[in-house]
Amino acid sequence: MSKETYHPNAYLSDFRNVKLGLRVRSKILTFLESVNAADAETIAKHYGLSYNVVIHHLKLLENQGIVGRRGRRPSIWYLTGFGQRRLQ
Repeated sequence: MSKETYHPNAYLSDFRNVKLGLRVRSKILTFLESVNAADAETIAKHYGLSYNVVIHHLKLLENQGIVGRRGRRPSIWYLTGFGQRRLQ
């Protein structure tokens, strides 16, 4: 049986961490690690996710200080460097 691995920052404190949410947040964080910054629409299209789902999870991550945003409509999302880092 294969155990699914999630990005370390996908786990949110004070929030119920269900598998589907952890998967989406892991995908978002992995994408932002690879490109440094992107808008929500680009992330949604890359993974075939709903724009609203991506925005919801980006706002949850923003409330935890893990991601930040610049500009207005479309906002550019980026990693803040806060939180755990992946083990090499």
